[in-house]
This record gives sequence, C-alpha cells and structure tokens, in this order.
Amino acid sequence: MDYLFIFILALNLLVGILLGMSSIGGFLLPLIYVGFLQLPLRESLALSFLSFAIAGIIGSYTYWKSKNIDMKLAIIISIGSIPGAFLGVQLNVMTPDHIATLILYIFVLISGVSLLFNGKNDQGSTSTTNILEKKWFVLLLGFTTATICALSGAGGPILLVPLLTKLGLSIRVTVGVCLFNSVVIALPSMLGYFQYANMETLTPLIVASAIGQLAGILTGSYLSNKAELNQLRFFITWFTILTATYMIITLFI
Repeated sequence: MDYLFIFILALNLLVGILLGMSSIGGFLLPLIYVGFLQLPLRESLALSFLSFAIAGIIGSYTYWKSKNIDMKLAIIISIGSIPGAFLGVQLNVMTPDHIATLILYIFVLISGVSLLFNGKNDQGSTSTTNILEKKWFVLLLGFTTATICALSGAGGPILLVPLLTKLGLSIRVTVGVCLFNSVVIALPSMLGYFQYANMETLTPLIVASAIGQLAGILTGSYLSNKAELNQLRFFITWFTILTATYMIITLFI
C-alpha cells in the first residue's frame, strides 16, 4: 500500500499541476487508475471525482474572484447537473464492469480528439447567445453532460467547454462556469461511487489524492504564466489519444 500511496500522491500532484496550468488533464486520472494501476473501477471513479471536486473548488473560486463566472448561467446548468450526476452513477453501477471500463476509455479518447480539433478554436464571443438564455435548454444541457460525465468518469469541463464556446460564450467565462459545474457533478458522483468502495483500504488513497491534488493545483496556478500552454496541450492531447487507444485495444485482445 505504501508504494500505491506514494504513486497516487505523485500522480495527483502532476495532474493537479496540469489542471492549474491549463485547466485540462483531469480525465487522465481514471484512465491511469483503471488502465495502469488496475484499481477497481468504482473505487477509481470515486478517487477521480474527489480530485475533480478539489480542482473545481479552487479553480471556480479563482475565476469568481476575478469576476470571470456568469453565476446565473452556472447555477442553472448545475441545477440540471445534480439529477444527471446521480443518474450517471446508477447507470454505471448497473453496467457490467468491462462495458463500463470500455465507456471510460472511449470517452477519454473522445476527450483527447476534442482537444485536438478545438485547441485552436477557443475564442468565443463576449456574451451568451439566445439559446443560452433559455432556461429549459440550459437545464437540459446540464443534465445531459452531467449524466455522461458521471457515467464515464472523465470529468465535466471537457464536455461543456467546447459546447459553451461553440454557443458563443467567451472562453474565460466558459472555463469559470465549467469549473463551478464540475464541483456540482463531482460531489454526488463521488459520494455515489464511494458507496461501492472498500473504505478501509481506500482511506489512505483518499488522503494521498487530496494532498497531491491540492498541492498540484496551487503549484500549477503559480506556474501558469511561465509555461508554454500550446506545447503542454499538445503533449496532453497525444498522450491521451495514444493511451486510450491502447487501452481499448487491450480490452479486445
């Protein structure tokens, strides 16, 4: 358990730094937990959503402090996300492990491909479009994305960021809204998956995840203005695509 504690601490430190610097990379956690460490699926998702919650709380506070969150939009999306997160967890639990694992790998692969094609198209406009002013649409958007994220375990912003920017929201406000929403998705998802985990063996890993993620986020935020973000995005994108593809292939061998 000692080596696993140290590895998960280091992994969360690294991913936290990536998140603090670029706001992307969280979906690497469940991929590595399940694919490389061979941890049980639901325990892996519980740990991942714990890290997503920590990153989201710190990130959304930072964006709120700098007045880069549309709180009305974030709250409406999140109201729809709460039942979606609970539904996603239940769908995952009802799904056979090998199918749920395949869903995770496919969604992480889609996340990598999304970064590949959206990396240079993140500008958006300065205000919401008409469709984002319709509460029913925003609630449905929150519900749908939360269900997919809780089911797959790949986190919230990777879905919402490209969708909201395509709908005309500025990238900075989009990230703030998505970080807030990721907390709302992560908390019920985390609690849901912890119900199916062995808490006696998982408790040290929870501590390692929390410490590593917190230290990583703070470090990454400090380094964010000193890094070449395009190169970092390029590395995360291709590491994700190649690793997820390899994991999918191994499921069928």
